[in-house]
Amino acid sequence: YSVCLFQAKSCICHMCGAHLNRLHSCLYCVFFGCFTKKHIHEHAKTKRHNLAIDLLYGGIYCFMCQDYIYDKDMEQIAKEEQRKAWKLQAFTPTVVSHYQCTMTGIGEKYSTWEPTKRELELLRHNPKRRKITTNCTIGLRGLINLGNTCFMNCIVQALTHTPLLRDFFLSDRHKCEMQSPSSCLVCEMSTLFQEFYSGHRSPHIPYRLLHLVWTHARHLAGYEQQDAHEFLIAALDVLHRHCKGDDNGKKANNPNHCNCIIDQIFTGGLQSDVTCQVCHGVSTTIDPFWDISLDLPGSSTPFWPLSPGSDGSVVNGESHVSGTTTLTDCLRRFTRPEHLGSSAKIKCSGCHSYQESTKQLTMKKLPIVACFHLKRFEHSAKLRRKITTYVSFPLELDMTPFMASSKESRMNGQYQQPTDSLNNDNKYSLFAVVNHQGTLESGHYTSFIRQHKDQWFKCDDAIITKASIKDVLDSEGYLLFYHKQFLEYE
Repeated sequence: YSVCLFQAKSCICHMCGAHLNRLHSCLYCVFFGCFTKKHIHEHAKTKRHNLAIDLLYGGIYCFMCQDYIYDKDMEQIAKEEQRKAWKLQAFTPTVVSHYQCTMTGIGEKYSTWEPTKRELELLRHNPKRRKITTNCTIGLRGLINLGNTCFMNCIVQALTHTPLLRDFFLSDRHKCEMQSPSSCLVCEMSTLFQEFYSGHRSPHIPYRLLHLVWTHARHLAGYEQQDAHEFLIAALDVLHRHCKGDDNGKKANNPNHCNCIIDQIFTGGLQSDVTCQVCHGVSTTIDPFWDISLDLPGSSTPFWPLSPGSDGSVVNGESHVSGTTTLTDCLRRFTRPEHLGSSAKIKCSGCHSYQESTKQLTMKKLPIVACFHLKRFEHSAKLRRKITTYVSFPLELDMTPFMASSKESRMNGQYQQPTDSLNNDNKYSLFAVVNHQGTLESGHYTSFIRQHKDQWFKCDDAIITKASIKDVLDSEGYLLFYHKQFLEYE
C-alpha cells in the first residue's frame, strides 16, 4: 500500500487513464481501476480477482460481498502502512510536491472509528437494542407552552420531523464554529433532535431555545403571541447564520450560494420574467426563497381560481369540490402573467425607454422542502382580519406545472398539462401542517406531523394525539410543508 502511494505517478486507471474517480488497486495483480466508472468492477468480474484496496482511505473492497470488509488485522496493516507513507512524505518535499500534483487526494489522512473501552463496556452491560418499527413512537414528544409560545412549538414540531434535517442532526453532522457554542441555535437544534428521539415520553421544556430566539431575533422577544410564519423565517435565518457552510459556498447549487444544511434543504430559486409589451424583450432575475406566500379568496387582493376542475374533477391529487379553492389554484394564480399597468412602467433595456410590461413568477429551482404560507392574516391601513377560506391541499404534490421550464405550456394564464409531468424530481409528499384556531387577537397554533409513511399525529403543545389523514386534509391550513419524495428516507 505504501509503495502504491509513494510511486503515485504510476497509479492511474489502466482502462481510462484517469487518476481520480476513487482509484482502487487489485490485490491479486498489478491493476488500477476507477471505482466510480466501475473499471475495477469489470476487472474483478473478468479475472475473478475479488479483492481490491481503496487508494484514498486504505479500505478493502470485496466484489463478492459488494461491500467494504472491516477485518481487524487488515485495518491495522492499512493504518500502519499509511502512517509510514505520510512519515516518508514528510521528509521528501520534492516527492510530495510531485505526488500532490499527480495524485491529488490519494492517501488522505483518515482514521476508522473504533469503540473505546468505555463504549465496549456499556454495550456489554446494555445488550438490549432499540428497534424502530412501523408503530414506533420515538420522535414524538410534546412541548411545554412557556407562555403564548405555541407559535414556536408548532414550528419546532415541523422542523424535527423534516426527514433530511432529522437525518443530518441524528448523524451528528453539525460541527460548531462559533466562539460560544452555548449561543449557537444550531447546537440547540441538535440537542432538541437528541431529546425528541431519545425515547423519553415526558413533554420537553424548550426554555433554552426560547432564550436563544429572544437573543438572536429580538423582534420576537416577550410573551405576546407571535406569528408562526414569522417565527419560521426568523428561525431559518438564525440557523443559516449560525451554520458553518463549506468554504466553497459560492459554488453551492442553490440561489443563496451557501452550502449550509438550511440552504441545502429549504432554499429554492424564484424566477421573475418581466416582458416589455412593445419589443417583447424579457428581463429575467432569480431570487432565493425559503417559502412561498399565497393569496386566498376573500382577501382584498383580486383573486380568481383559474381552475379547470370546478366540475368536481381531480387536479394534482386534490379532490376538487365545486366552489372549493385548492392549493393548485393558489399556485396557478401565483405563477400567472400579471399586467403591471401604466402606473408601473419599467425602463426596458431593449427600447431604452419606460414601457408597460407583464410580470410572471415561476420556479427556477425547487427546494428539498417546499413550504407554502397561506396568507390568512390581512393587515392594511383600513383592515385587520383573519381569512378563514378553506383551501384543499393534497398529500402528494407535483410542482412540474409551475416550473420555469414548463412556462411554455401555459398560455395566457390558462393551464395546460405539461409533457414532462412524470418528472419525479418535482414530486412532493406532505409531512407537516400548521394550523391557527381563533381570531387575530386571540388564537392558538397547533400542528399535524407525519410519523413514518402514513401515520399522522396532532401536536397541541404538550399533548400528542393520533390523527387520521381526513383530520389533516380537513384542517384549515396555515403553513404546509412538503418534502421531495425521492429524498425521503423513511
